[in-house]
Amino acid sequence: MTTAIQNTLTGNYTIDSTHSRIGFMARHAMVTKVRGSFNDFEGSGYFDVENPANSHLELVIKAASIDTRNADRDAHLRSNDFFAMEQYPNLAFVSTDVKATDENQFAITGDLTIKGVTRPVTIDFEFTGSAVDPYGNQRIGLEGTTVINRKDWGVNWNAALEAGGMLVSEKVNLEFEVSAIRSA
Repeated sequence: MTTAIQNTLTGNYTIDSTHSRIGFMARHAMVTKVRGSFNDFEGSGYFDVENPANSHLELVIKAASIDTRNADRDAHLRSNDFFAMEQYPNLAFVSTDVKATDENQFAITGDLTIKGVTRPVTIDFEFTGSAVDPYGNQRIGLEGTTVINRKDWGVNWNAALEAGGMLVSEKVNLEFEVSAIRSA
């Protein structure tokens, strides 16, 4: 594995969902962090090493695949209080701009759609390396994060705490750990 981005890595890629994670973190009762992930997603794109502006990414996440390791909480998150997954079964991200911000850093701006609401976000990604796996697949790794306000997408449910504050934070950290395989 190498962390230097070589020009030979330019190409079309598909996210390997079995070796990737799309997660989130939000504060609960203002005292602790609750982490979760989406277990069913697919994505693909084009990575241009020499001209990152030519790069693009599309990602579709199945809302029903939300997993916080608590069945009751997951059911509540799937309900109309949060994701309304019966009406909006998918979350999506489509890039609109890719910029290199450092040697191994990229700012990927795009349209994030949650509950039928589309808003622009920028996700800061780090290129974590490349490798050829035992099956001859060229892989690249990227890790990224961004913070959103869930209310901007109509995810508004909350409950007031007796001592003040709210049960669920408005700010949510989105986390991406991606292994992508270059198409033949």
